Parts: sequence; structure tokens; C-alpha cells
Amino acid sequence: MLKRPHGIYREVLEMVIDVAKSSHPREFVALLHQEEGVIDELHFLPGTTSNEDSAYLLLHMRPIDLNICGTVHSHPGPSFRPSGADLSLFNHFGSTHIIMCMPYEMRTWQAYDQEGRRISLQIVDE
Repeated sequence: MLKRPHGIYREVLEMVIDVAKSSHPREFVALLHQEEGVIDELHFLPGTTSNEDSAYLLLHMRPIDLNICGTVHSHPGPSFRPSGADLSLFNHFGSTHIIMCMPYEMRTWQAYDQEGRRISLQIVDE
């Protein structure tokens, strides 16, 4: 079983911010990839759909990659609190999930475990 990552590269978090801003007011969603305990890539899946209230992943389209550790998505409002749908996804897939909310900055995100409990991820400079 893949261990939960302890960090995320600053460059990846900056990409999350950029994608959230460019997707606004729609949500976006992607998979998180980790290497040696640090989230190092985003994977965008074909067929993903989104609107102002939700984003849907086609998980059967995910790559066969044992280092996919969870998901990241945006909330086009000021809260990074997980919704019921978010908690359901967390519970069914991955160990680490990130929600980025408005105004989409380094201070407006939170990571969660598969049960929806807040966890810490260190921002790592390469």
C-alpha cells in the first residue's frame, strides 16, 4: 500500500492555483501523483466534466500508476470544507485529497485524509 505523502512541491501547488483561477467559476479536478513522499504531478483525466457546483472524474480512465495518491479540486467559493460528495470520493479513492478555494492563493487550501480529516502537507521547494 502506498504511504500518504508528507509534502507537495511548491510548483505543483502553484499549478493548482493557476488551474483553479483559469477554471473559475467552474470547479476543476485532477489526480495527485507522488514520488518519494512528495506530491510531484497532477494528472488530468479524459472525460472529466465540471460546473459551478461540482466536478466529475471518470476514475476508470486513470493511468495504471501505483503512485497516484488522491485528488485535488477547487471550490469556487470561500470554503475548503469538503461536501458530502467530496467525502464520498475521499472514502473510495486515495489517501490524500486537496481542496483549493477562492481567492485561490497559497493560504486557501487544505489537505484531507480518506476519512475527511484535515492533514498537513509541507510545501517543498525543489
